[in-house]
Amino acid sequence: MTKFSIRQEVPDDIGAIYSLLEAAFCDIAYSDQTEAEIVMALRDAGALTVSLVAEIQGNIVGYIAVSPVTFSGGGQYWYGLGPVAVAPVYQGRGVGSRLIEGALENLQHQDAEGCVVLGEPNFYGRFGFQSLPQLSFPGVTGEYFQALPFTKTLPAGEVQYHPAFALANA
Repeated sequence: MTKFSIRQEVPDDIGAIYSLLEAAFCDIAYSDQTEAEIVMALRDAGALTVSLVAEIQGNIVGYIAVSPVTFSGGGQYWYGLGPVAVAPVYQGRGVGSRLIEGALENLQHQDAEGCVVLGEPNFYGRFGFQSLPQLSFPGVTGEYFQALPFTKTLPAGEVQYHPAFALANA
């Protein structure tokens, strides 16, 4: 197991995070390679609720962002997880999983009511995410849009991510 630490991002990390996001998503078929720009726009808007890095010997090898989401049917204090990125050479070594665990723990300490994610059901299911029939995301098959409630209060309707994510569709 590779030894790494998880910590909050600091201003000096921004360039390395940008480069990591570009490298991690450059060959991903479902990506439009806007993840680095989305994170910059979230940061500029003050919408990064959680922004964690994974570090090995002073080098950033992983990153996770969490930002607020809203639902057409109401619901407060819910957040969207992502993007999550791990340097290709460190993928499959637990870095991404530990970043996700850290982000979810951070949200619970902030009294969040829950978190949503758009991603692979088998992977995110390990953290407790599941498809909920009352929640949807436009253009996505239900099983790939998942939620993890932290309370018994569940929102309903279509999710809307922060406007920074519109970069992906621009």
